[in-house]
Amino acid sequence: MARQERAVRTRRAVLEAAAEVFAEHGYTAATVTDILRTAGVTKGALYFHFDSKEALARGVLEVQTEQPLPAQEIKLQEMVDVAMSVAYRLLHDPVLRAGARLSADPIGRKHYGSAWPLWIDVLTEIASEARRRGETLSHVMPREVAELVVSAFNGVQLYSLLEYNLQDVEQRVSVLLQYLLPAIASPAVLMRLDVAPDRGARLVGEARRAVPEPV
Repeated sequence: MARQERAVRTRRAVLEAAAEVFAEHGYTAATVTDILRTAGVTKGALYFHFDSKEALARGVLEVQTEQPLPAQEIKLQEMVDVAMSVAYRLLHDPVLRAGARLSADPIGRKHYGSAWPLWIDVLTEIASEARRRGETLSHVMPREVAELVVSAFNGVQLYSLLEYNLQDVEQRVSVLLQYLLPAIASPAVLMRLDVAPDRGARLVGEARRAVPEPV
């Protein structure tokens, strides 16, 4: 059991190190040597878990949607919460920044894929349940909404990254949702949604406080 726990910790350390390097340098310029140096592990330990730089990129993308968020009374609030929590985490979590950069790389993504389909699946499930509950307008198609939110979000975060180094990304995503949601949510639901710029920070803080302290 102790060996398994060490293996899990090592794998996570390698992934986080790879994310830092990918987020800073991009896929093409990143090297396994840089990742080894950042992770502080041996080459053997790295290759035990990931047999190539391509596998490392895929590993970083696969964990993009891992952080769970609390269920909400209004299902569409969960869609908002996904967007706002990701906006917050882009500022603080290199794994999310790496995922965004890797997913938008037109050359690299041909080899290792993209996190966008994962996010679209997450939001499609939320939007489908919201539609079943009568929270959306009648014309809303869940997958189309999910694709719209993911594509618009990535455009906003890329603009924020290039112009302001992500410092205004939470405000920009909040504004994006304020304009998108009237075309998605029923009026009674719309007025109850919390799309404040600090929504993501509050959610992540609550999630951290909910994790029990190690004994």
